[in-house]
Order: sequence, then C-alpha cells, then structure tokens
Amino acid sequence: MEAECLSTTMEEGFKGLLRLTGSVKNYDWGRPAKESCVARLYSLNSGVQIDENQPYAEFWMGTHDSGPSYVVEEKGRTDNGYSNGGGIKEKCTLKDWIEKNPSVLGQTVLTKWGTQLPFLFKVLSVEKALSIQAHPDKDLAILLHKEQPLVYKDDNHKPEMALALTEFEALCGFTSLEELKVTVQTVPEIVEVVGNALAKQVLDLNEDDTEEKVKLVLRELFTEMMSASKDVITEVLAKLISRLNIKNKARQLTDKEQLVVRLDKQYPADVGVLAAFLFNYVKLKPGEALYLGANEPHAYMYGECIECMATSDNVVRAGLTPKHRDVSTLCSMLTYRQGNPEILHGTTVNPYTVRYLPPFDEFEVDRCILPPHSTVAFPSAPGSSMFVVMGGEGTMTTSAEEIVAEGDVLFAPANTNITIATSSGLHLYRAGVNSRFFEE
Repeated sequence: MEAECLSTTMEEGFKGLLRLTGSVKNYDWGRPAKESCVARLYSLNSGVQIDENQPYAEFWMGTHDSGPSYVVEEKGRTDNGYSNGGGIKEKCTLKDWIEKNPSVLGQTVLTKWGTQLPFLFKVLSVEKALSIQAHPDKDLAILLHKEQPLVYKDDNHKPEMALALTEFEALCGFTSLEELKVTVQTVPEIVEVVGNALAKQVLDLNEDDTEEKVKLVLRELFTEMMSASKDVITEVLAKLISRLNIKNKARQLTDKEQLVVRLDKQYPADVGVLAAFLFNYVKLKPGEALYLGANEPHAYMYGECIECMATSDNVVRAGLTPKHRDVSTLCSMLTYRQGNPEILHGTTVNPYTVRYLPPFDEFEVDRCILPPHSTVAFPSAPGSSMFVVMGGEGTMTTSAEEIVAEGDVLFAPANTNITIATSSGLHLYRAGVNSRFFEE
C-alpha cells in the first residue's frame, strides 16, 4: 500500500519543522544496549523500548530505502500511523513527503539531485571493528548495482565523514612508503604471505620512484595478501599473535601491534587482522572529523560518532566481517594513495557552532553546543537541513516554536530561519547540503 501523507503538512511552501522518527540497525559490531548512544537516542526518538540483548550500531536519519525516516504525526494519532476511521494506514516516509512537497529541498538542490535528499545522517556506536571496506565512485556504483543489485543496493557513490562524539578509532588509507617499508621489515608474517620477491620490490622503492610505480607495487602487495587462502592466513596469524604475546613480555607493544592483537580476538583467522598493518591508525578526539572519498580503504575500530554521507548504502568489503566479501572488486577499485588522512577541526561559525566542510557537494555538518541561557540563529540556507538533539533541551523557533530534547530529529525546509534557545543547555548536530555548493 502506498503511504499517504496527510494534507495538514502538505501546504504549499511549508515553513515549519517536521518531526521525524529514524531507523535503527542492530549490526553485531554495535555497542551493548546499555552502553550505546544509538540505543538511547533511538528509544527516546521512537518510544520503542530497547532490547538489552541486542547490540545497537547505527541510527539513520534520511530517505534511503534501507533505513527510512518517518514523519511524526500530530498528537492524538496512534502508533505514528494515519488513522482512517477504521484502521491504521502505513506511515508516511520522509521520502514520500518530500516527493509531494519538492519545494522544501530548494530549487538548486532539486535541479542537481531531484527529489532525493542528497545526504544521509547517522549516529554510530562502535564496540568492535567494522569491515575493511571502501565505497565505490559514481561510475562503479552504477555498474555494481546493475550487476549485483542484491549486494549493492543503489547506484550512488558514498563519500562520507565521521565526526567523533567520544575518542574514535579508525583505520584509514595506506601508510606512507617509509612506514610501509618498516612494516615489511618488522612483520615477517607479511613476507610469508606475499613472498620474498614482492617484499624486496617494496624495500627497493624510494622517494625518487614515480607515484605510479609505488602504487603498482602497493596494489600488488595488498592484492596478494587479501587473496591468500584461509589456511595460509590461519597459520600465519597464529604465528603472529604468538610472537606478539612473547614480545609483550619484553617490551610494550606499539599501538598498531596492540590493535592487531585486539582484532584477532574479534575476528580470529581473518586476513583483515594482518592487513591492519598497512593502514594508518587514527585516533580522533571528540570534535575532530575524518572524511573519506570514493575508493579509499577504511575501517572504524571503536567509539561513537556522528556520520554523514551521500545517500547510499554501497559498501565493498574484504576483511574483518562475516558479511559478503568482494576482494577482487575492492583490490581493483582503490586509489592506493598513501600518507596520513586530513583531520578536520571545523570552522567557527558563531560562539557556539563549528562547521565541518568536507570536499563533497552533498553535505556539511554543524556541531552546536549551547550553554545554559543562550540563543543561536541558524540563518536560512538554500537547501534543507536535518537536526538531531544529542543532549539537553530547549526550543527551536521558525514560524512556530517547537520544544526539543534529546532524541528529537527535525527536518527544516530550505530558506527557513531558525532560532534555537535553551535555559538548561543543549547539544545538537545539523546536516545540510555543503554551503560551497551554493557559492559555485
């Protein structure tokens, strides 16, 4: 049955704030319910009691079919559904509501992306490592979706940004050439998997070599490792962990070695444990952000973050996962760029708000922390916005005043002036189309 959106919110030029319920994902890498920010937010947002036996991993806010947001109807309606005298109709998704009210996205956004909200907003609670993965660029996404629609759910690219709520750990991009050579020299188990000839090729590389030559060797090394048989990896990892346990008695293990030992407990005999040596190990402090372009390898390790991305759920995985692996696609699609990723610290917009602007048109994120008895304005923007309240309570005023508190999710149409005030303190995040997109 097609969802029906009530005419009360269908007025031409709707200028208010639309309350939403988000979707939750209970992936096995999520945090236990009692410790999960996602569980708490979802329960407050939806009124659904959390299941204490389940991990809570992701809270989704947006229009993607894999985790749609729904319009919250006015009080007096039951189950957030639409009363039709005798029964409850299906709930109205934000996607359906936008299709019936396309002007809320703003003309510039409609021209570029149609009635699809261009960004997907999430909160993540990570207890154990996510898969070693990359997201395809637009051309590859179209191809993968066409060939394997059940695995690759849409035809869009998925650049993304993670903004730390707690200390947040991730593997991201390949280490520098210098560090790669040290790794090959000090981790004999890698040489055992890839062979002496390939190890020598790595060690013979130098700064004078062309970027293309270095990338070719790195690609060969990574592909050889990721393609090794399960038996070889099982045997080699047993040796590696045994060696590190012995080393640990003589000296403190490095951060990367400690991580590898931890990953082996989470994903025993998984090639991703060995592959971790090849990636940058990044630790973000709260308020720091990391962005990931198409075809860049990464894996979130631990912590909680706000995440924003282009509206897509396309993931190519090759390690640290029980899910479908597509090793050949991953190894062939990567850029093999080396060196530390850029950490974003944000730009101050006003005394309470910091803006994070990744180099992608689809999104930006604002972090707003209001102390008690303060007010802040979010001036109208040419595109729509999504707000999530992470803590405290206050009011958001457009043409009317809305009382907001932790767990509330609100959609603001384009060209809407919003004033936010609090007496007790308020912590919230806003996602919107990247401001630079409108300046071009």
